[in-house]
Amino acid sequence: MNQAMRSNSKRVYLRGPEPEDCDSLIHLYLSSREHFRGLTNANFDRHRFEQLLVEAAKDTNAYFLVCRVDDDSIIGSLNFSQIFRKGFQNTYLGYQLFAGFTGNGYMTEAVSLGLRYAFLDLKLHRVEANVQPSNKPSIAVLVRNGFAKEGLSRRYLKINGRWRDHERWAILKENWIARK
Repeated sequence: MNQAMRSNSKRVYLRGPEPEDCDSLIHLYLSSREHFRGLTNANFDRHRFEQLLVEAAKDTNAYFLVCRVDDDSIIGSLNFSQIFRKGFQNTYLGYQLFAGFTGNGYMTEAVSLGLRYAFLDLKLHRVEANVQPSNKPSIAVLVRNGFAKEGLSRRYLKINGRWRDHERWAILKENWIARK
């Protein structure tokens, strides 16, 4: 997706990463190390950025930067990985806000935009998100967007050398449509 998507409130939009975003992202990850501690890998460099561009170009992934409308600054990221087709029509949603941008409702809006893209443009049936049980702000974003908790995946994902439990949340297209 090359064009930017804008929310109804006009506060955030999603756009694909561009080569000139590398230095900004390196700085944002570096300044967010403490913010991301235990939640995600905050080590980010040019090599990881180049890998991100390669992965973002695959049909099985969609990667977006979350940008603020007021000043076009990058404030986070949102991605869909392992986009499955045929009888499954499912994807995994991942998202994060960089330090200093949380608590303003930006990610709730960004996930809403992402769901519109997943269900209308990609024509998927289901979007799943896996979140550590202690990450209450991230769970609140899912709840505000209509996700339902489906269970707990023990030792689901290895983050910074440690296996961590995650709650499994999902939303179906028909539930998303009913909320509109």
